[in-house]
Amino acid sequence: MANKNDIKIAIVHDYLIKIGGAERVLLEMHKVFPNAPIYTLLYDEKGTKRIFSGKGFKIITSRLQKLPKFIRNRQKLLLTKFPQAIEDFDLSDYDIVISSSNSFAHGVITRPNTLHISYCYSPMRYVWDWHHEYLAENSIGFGLVGIIIRNMLSKIRVWDKSAAERVDSWIAISKTVELRIRKYYRASANVVYSPANIKNIQPTGKKPENFYLIVSRLSPYKKIDLAIEAFNKNGKKLFIVGEGSDFDRLKSTAKNNISLLGWQSDQTIAQLYARAKAFVFPGEEDFGLTPVESMAAGRPVVAYRRGGVTESVIDGKTGVFFDEPTADSLNDAINRLELIYEKISPDACQEQAKNFSTEKFASDFEKTIFAEYEKHQKMMEKI
Repeated sequence: MANKNDIKIAIVHDYLIKIGGAERVLLEMHKVFPNAPIYTLLYDEKGTKRIFSGKGFKIITSRLQKLPKFIRNRQKLLLTKFPQAIEDFDLSDYDIVISSSNSFAHGVITRPNTLHISYCYSPMRYVWDWHHEYLAENSIGFGLVGIIIRNMLSKIRVWDKSAAERVDSWIAISKTVELRIRKYYRASANVVYSPANIKNIQPTGKKPENFYLIVSRLSPYKKIDLAIEAFNKNGKKLFIVGEGSDFDRLKSTAKNNISLLGWQSDQTIAQLYARAKAFVFPGEEDFGLTPVESMAAGRPVVAYRRGGVTESVIDGKTGVFFDEPTADSLNDAINRLELIYEKISPDACQEQAKNFSTEKFASDFEKTIFAEYEKHQKMMEKI
């Protein structure tokens, strides 16, 4: 294999318009390969809190960046434009292309001798496993508009399956996502868990305060409304950190024991993790970084027993699960947690969180990338 420093690498990310879990992973990915430029469909410097505007980042946007801002801010209007825009990127100068993808980035076109590795957060959920829920959440029926949207999603699904065949090697963020890749793309995948930046999250050494905590983007699929319904019933104190399209609706349904705090700094969130009695994770996620962050602070997690959180939380040791997506099932789990609370060790929570640290990610990710590149080079030599 060539000297690692001589290998030219590019990273392709779907879009950089806000800071979420995928963007935090992208930051850690870029630390592993700091010289790699980042190609992305759309970039919003303000929406990403200017994290990617500092020295060391080279952001290359698609032709869609030239559209008026009011259109760029409404990504649903651009769904049919994204496939061609991602295919337009010229990546012919690179030896390795890493797509950081949960929708379109894996659709880039590369040369035969370029290795394309896709770090996949999930196959596009609104056209695959979450398709029917997506239609229901957005009230998409069978009227004229509904038929147009369904037809558009069907075409994107066909493109997505075809685009997936361009990927040489897959890396999944969890075993949950690995199964989806196997199901929808008929491909195998390595698993490198998403990194949780837990360096600045520490236990206080004090007894927890009497409140539960949620840290999440406030979108319908996050199921924050389920948690609000549960806490409206149980009367316990709940703090919700985050912003998003569902903020006003959620706030209007919350009783006085529930506080929606909006956006908060990482420092404030770290303090809330450490002060909280436990963390609540009501939705199904591909992996879920926030439960790991809560465990890093020594606090247990109450989570829906679906998705990647089943791989990070240990039932009865670092948290408890609920099995039905209902307020009553969540409240039953909270009651069970309170019965065993004194038996849950903050040290055990911390130790479990270390399995998903940024240091472990960096090591596993780099090893996997270069192992795949070495295999690719050997294959090319035989041609």
